[in-house]
Amino acid sequence: MKSEEVSAELSAQQKRNRFKSRKFLILVVVVFALPVILAKLSLELNWLDLGVTNNGTLLAEELTLTQLGIEDSQFKQQWLMLYSLPKECENHCEKVMEVVHNTYVALGKDMPRVTPIALFQHQFTAAQQQQLEKSQWQLQAMSEPAKSYITAPQVFIVDPLGNVFLSHSIPENNELLPTFGKQVLADMKKLLKYSKVG
Repeated sequence: MKSEEVSAELSAQQKRNRFKSRKFLILVVVVFALPVILAKLSLELNWLDLGVTNNGTLLAEELTLTQLGIEDSQFKQQWLMLYSLPKECENHCEKVMEVVHNTYVALGKDMPRVTPIALFQHQFTAAQQQQLEKSQWQLQAMSEPAKSYITAPQVFIVDPLGNVFLSHSIPENNELLPTFGKQVLADMKKLLKYSKVG
């Protein structure tokens, strides 16, 4: 009778051991498989930002200040916020200039590293000229080569080596300009934070 009890006890012990082994195996599989499953789901269901950190659009083709007919040596290795104005600068254009200038001022301690440039195609009115004199805008007449590269008003970001690499399309509605300014500012701050040049 005792041997039967011992045998039953051993059998029960073996069952418990097998159960523990299976439990451990399942736990190991879950620990290794779960991150893989979650990663796959996050990619398929777009849970992640996929590394997009800029608000502007990266230019697909190379573009430099030299191609735009701008002498880059005059900006002393500066970052540039380059606004290509429309043919006539009326109310909306003036508002954009104000927003971009405010964005430049909002850079605070990083302002000396950046120059705002307005590429114009027209003569400014006396009132506009007076307003511009109170700002830090550097005015440049748009060259003929620039007109072939720039077909619409935009704000471009130019690195200290003279590479035009990021563009922000101008919203048509004045109400969207504050958001536009915040997007340009966010991109500039990020670039200035990580850049060792300029």
